[in-house]
Amino acid sequence: MGGKGPAPGSDGEGSPDLAARLRAEQRKLGALRELQRALGATLDLDRLLALLLDKVTDLLDAERATLYLVTDGGDELVSKLTQGSAGVQEIRLRIGEGIAGWAARTGATVNIADAYADPRFQKVIDQRTGFTTRSILCMPMPDHQGRTIGVVQVLNKREHPFDGDDEAVLGAVAAHAGIAIENSKLYLSVLAKNVALLEAQEQLRRRVDDLDLLAQIQREVSATVNLDELLDRLLSRAMQLVPSEAGAVLLRQPGSGDLFFRAAAGGAPEVKRLTLEAGHGIAGWVAEHAAPTIVNDPLNDARHDACLAERLHFPPRSVVSVPLVAEAGDDGEGGCLGAIELLNRVGRRGFDDGDLKLLTLIAGHASRAIQAARAKERHLNQERLAAIGQMLSGVLHDLKSPLTIVSGYVQLMAQSDDPAMRQRSTELVLKQLDHLAAMTREVLSFARGESNLLVRKVYVHKFIAEATEHLERELGGRGVRLEVDARYGGVAWFDELKLHRLIQNLARNAAQAMPDGGTFRLVVDADEEWLHFEFSDTGHGIPRELEGRLFQLFATSGKQEGTGLGLAIVKKIVDEHGGRVSCESLPGRGATFRVRIPRERNAAAAA
Repeated sequence: MGGKGPAPGSDGEGSPDLAARLRAEQRKLGALRELQRALGATLDLDRLLALLLDKVTDLLDAERATLYLVTDGGDELVSKLTQGSAGVQEIRLRIGEGIAGWAARTGATVNIADAYADPRFQKVIDQRTGFTTRSILCMPMPDHQGRTIGVVQVLNKREHPFDGDDEAVLGAVAAHAGIAIENSKLYLSVLAKNVALLEAQEQLRRRVDDLDLLAQIQREVSATVNLDELLDRLLSRAMQLVPSEAGAVLLRQPGSGDLFFRAAAGGAPEVKRLTLEAGHGIAGWVAEHAAPTIVNDPLNDARHDACLAERLHFPPRSVVSVPLVAEAGDDGEGGCLGAIELLNRVGRRGFDDGDLKLLTLIAGHASRAIQAARAKERHLNQERLAAIGQMLSGVLHDLKSPLTIVSGYVQLMAQSDDPAMRQRSTELVLKQLDHLAAMTREVLSFARGESNLLVRKVYVHKFIAEATEHLERELGGRGVRLEVDARYGGVAWFDELKLHRLIQNLARNAAQAMPDGGTFRLVVDADEEWLHFEFSDTGHGIPRELEGRLFQLFATSGKQEGTGLGLAIVKKIVDEHGGRVSCESLPGRGATFRVRIPRERNAAAAA
């Protein structure tokens, strides 16, 4: 009997079914090898997950695959990528929730032929996505230590439910995928740490550069004697540390609290000749409140001085300003000395807290330098003032005898043959001697810090006539033409002798500023509250080194005839009357001094 081969459809070697199964297994094996190569070829997590899901779906002949990763907290699963309809949103499950959550908690494989018959299945996800789940194969993904780092879930085997072979294939895929995902996460973690390290290195480099500049500032503060030079350097360093288009150091005037520009860089050069009233502008607010501020939208800030910006043709886009605060020392001086301000940050839109901290450090150096310079200046002034007081005391003592003799001769002149003439001469000489005596008393009073104000009713027209006569004698021999415009001649209350002294000091200063001759103009006017004087000349103007400290003791530009007391005495006389004095000057175009004092007796006496 001859043997027969296997019948068609059997499992014999020549069966078409066996050949088909063999081809399918070979395809799966090839796909597994391809997946292994692909998983080892990339460390990009998103690309890795997309590749994994694509291969798993193809290997298991399924409609969809979803991959969940365990969150860093370890209490949730999140779907990082879902195949199928494009509009599916991220899915989050608590560990133990749903089929995937149960597999993640237990570490067991789940193979369900009828999803809707299993109580763990969440129908709401199908309702939300519009997908109908029939069969499910779900398997946890372990890392190299066996810990579950995610879950891969395959849905709807196309021809029949998932079987043991499918579980074996998905197990192999999950093992490779878990290690590949772990490597990818490790790579991304190292990459992020490297980026953070580079950023930290850059921040450290910038910090070292900042510390180097601050060390240079400290050395310059210790080595520089001249305050103006020091403030210019500090401002330059500040603009280097915090790149800015312009900057200024503003100091407060004692008494009034007004701010004058002691140092400036960038912007309009005439800013140094300007004065800000107390509390005006951003810098004025900072100085008044002793509080730093950043204003990156100055046009919409109520503190911004738009008139000043328009006058200087320098529109600010961003501003940072910090106060110059001095600690109270043995001399009692403390509080806010002024402010340092930077405008228009270079390199970015506005200033930040880091800029504010750096500027605050620089302001601390500047405050200590200003305080030290003022203490030294006070000490020198006290020594000079003591020397001048001793000198004047001797001079005045020597003048007592001549003045007594002259006074006696004047009285004898009144008894001569021409009484009218001699009486007139006597009055003039005696008045001049009174002025001379008053001047000596004023210098001594100033040197001792005393204040002796004799406020009385004065007819302004008569006072101006006498002042004009004296000025003509004072200026005539110097080639200076006098112009007097007396717009008010009524009554006012003030110390007549001291006002004469004020006028003489300003006239003498003007004459010294016009060595080749010129014009000195005096205008007198009044309103309901104040008596106004305006003194102007056509001289060379106020020297730049005196700007901002014109009325301080011994402020002089090196004039041979100058002692540095004239304008300081003027300021003292005005202050005693409760008035105000200011000056405007342009180089080569002369100077104008404005003085105002109260008209009424009560106001002047109260001052």
